[in-house]
Amino acid sequence: MEAARQSPRQYNVHEAKTHFSKILEAVATGEEVIISKSGEPVAKVVPLRGKVRRTARGSLTAPVVLHDDFDDLSDDPGLAEAFGLDAEGPTE
Repeated sequence: MEAARQSPRQYNVHEAKTHFSKILEAVATGEEVIISKSGEPVAKVVPLRGKVRRTARGSLTAPVVLHDDFDDLSDDPGLAEAFGLDAEGPTE
């Protein structure tokens, strides 16, 4: 189940000017921030790139399965030829 998305933080113009560095830090970590004037939202500050979520060992969510014949080119002569290979191995 996917985590519920939080609604963006909202700052009025005065707070935004006072806490601009804090807002930029939040945006840099992937958050969106709304700036309001007189209680009405007028701008949204968003990250230029989406947040990349990675695990300690990489970004794959499932294990990679390599079959015993993953590098067998014998059934695809066009591919083997393109890489200078034949059924016995590399050609010289």
